[in-house]
Amino acid sequence: MIPKDRGGRGISPFIALLLCLIALGASAQTSIDPEKSVMTVHVFKAGLFSAFGHEHEIRAPIQQGSFNEAHPAVELTVDARKLRVIDKEISEKDRAQVQQDMLGPKVLDSEKFPEIRFHSTTVDRLGEGKWLVTGDLTLHGQARPVKVNVEAQNGRYKGTAELKQKDFGITPITVGGGAVKVKNELRVEFDIVGGAAR
Repeated sequence: MIPKDRGGRGISPFIALLLCLIALGASAQTSIDPEKSVMTVHVFKAGLFSAFGHEHEIRAPIQQGSFNEAHPAVELTVDARKLRVIDKEISEKDRAQVQQDMLGPKVLDSEKFPEIRFHSTTVDRLGEGKWLVTGDLTLHGQARPVKVNVEAQNGRYKGTAELKQKDFGITPITVGGGAVKVKNELRVEFDIVGGAAR
């Protein structure tokens, strides 16, 4: 049945168009599939004796999130307590120690700040299937603006972002008075797959 306006006439063309746009916008909202999506954090070494240190790879499972390509926007959440060190070049004992240090009060303090969130503020299309996403990243209880390069590839959304730990109130770990230390800069890589449309 066609809705009537107050004058008893059929719905105005403007309102009909508005309702169609709202419906299209809602249908374009797509959930991120946490099982198929991957986010990896690369931690680099520095210092005089950095050759004796290790670079680390950390898996950051996406807890939930969504994106909208028709009206570009993205948001996602990661449970900091579920970050896992996946280095293959160190022993299980050393990997467990790195994991403990990472989640502990000296770095992420994941019990106090269990949630890592990203919410886009602007999305600029750079070309076919390419975007520059600017948004607010909340990490270690502090929100900072970050820029993310995103590219669509065969139904997947891949990209990278560069972060600085000190921007979020985190002091990079040092060993031996700074002879071996973790760089302030981190690189985040992601491969996101959409799930069901909302």
